[in-house]
Amino acid sequence: TSFAPVLDVHSEPANPIIGNRAFGETAEEAAEGALAFARGLARAGLFACGKHFPGHGATRTDSHLELPRVDRGRGEVMTVDVGPFARAAAARMPAMMTAHVVYSALDPDRPATLSRAICTDLLRGDLGFEGVLFSDDLEMKALTAPIEESAILAIAAGCDLLLVCSDEDAQDRAYAALVRERERSPAFRERLAEA
Repeated sequence: TSFAPVLDVHSEPANPIIGNRAFGETAEEAAEGALAFARGLARAGLFACGKHFPGHGATRTDSHLELPRVDRGRGEVMTVDVGPFARAAAARMPAMMTAHVVYSALDPDRPATLSRAICTDLLRGDLGFEGVLFSDDLEMKALTAPIEESAILAIAAGCDLLLVCSDEDAQDRAYAALVRERERSPAFRERLAEA
């Protein structure tokens, strides 16, 4: 799997992290470029992973450093930000990655990675995505909870695989927390089996 393409729409000129990683400044441009890139990956024998659902292009802050928040109305979010992801889901992109971004119109209380309303209800339910959902790196500073809590919440939200990219101790603690939660909760055990 290649953790590409970026499906984010670069709709906020002050965005400090997406910039030229995006394929365009409109949903149409972003979707066309990203889906062409994904087709190229497939021809080369690689699985594409569209990111960062439901979008990171409208943010004014970098989720590596702090938790971004997008306060657009739901209609604009669905058309602009979610639009390329909807097209990718319809094209059966095999994997996607979440964004550590709060979208107040979708879930005002949790970043997408930790939100069942976004990962499960919207992505899998409304958009019909059937592939593998990766979390973005749980070590990023946008997530302030302990890694153990973030790992459990991300799986419960609908993530299938968790990225903990550099700290082996954090990886061990996240894994141990998932095992404990699996033993404690039959519903979580079912979610892990599904993942």
